Amino acid sequence: QVQLAESGGGLVQPGGSLRLSCAASANIFSFNVMRWYRQAPGKERELVAAITGGGSANYADSVKGRFAISRDIAENTVYLQMNSLKPEDTAVYYCNAENSRFNYWGQGTQVTVSS
Repeated sequence: QVQLAESGGGLVQPGGSLRLSCAASANIFSFNVMRWYRQAPGKERELVAAITGGGSANYADSVKGRFAISRDIAENTVYLQMNSLKPEDTAVYYCNAENSRFNYWGQGTQVTVSS
């Protein structure tokens, strides 16, 4: 079974930065797309960023220009670099990986943006 191991969440001040990591127990080329989602209390889970097997990236309008998704193929790891963080970015962030048959999810990591 594929596992996704997340790290990098924590507490940061507004305007600060965090880098989230998602390490997969499989070659990341096995996946058609890998995504970062987030869910804040009282809100539905929303897509933040996605990167395809070919390396094409897409972002939610709310994070465009501030967040960047990237990957280290050798380490089977996908990253989410988060800059210029706002209190509205506070949420549990989840890594998601999709192949032709299955979706896999990380355990979630808390990001709190507060002064």
